[in-house]
Amino acid sequence: MSDSEETEGWPCHLSPEVERLLLDPKTDPQMFSAIIATTVVINETSGEVPGHTASQQWPQQRRIPLGPHGSLGVAEYVVVADADPPHCILTRVQPY
Repeated sequence: MSDSEETEGWPCHLSPEVERLLLDPKTDPQMFSAIIATTVVINETSGEVPGHTASQQWPQQRRIPLGPHGSLGVAEYVVVADADPPHCILTRVQPY
């Protein structure tokens, strides 16, 4: 892997469910900001977000808290490392 690949991270795509949430005018601005910030962190770390938890049955599926100390909910994403190009997909947001 070249230095530029390491610093660029992997794209973080949104599932249709997450897209709908972001496009909904009723979505709280804090939640909107937390979701966008989550996609940035996923991108910058190529899916290896510090503090994530992974499914035992499917380790590519990860969960991370949303907002300060997880106060807004949980985001789920999938790491697709074997794709060309590798990427992540933010699959679901579970607000509290």
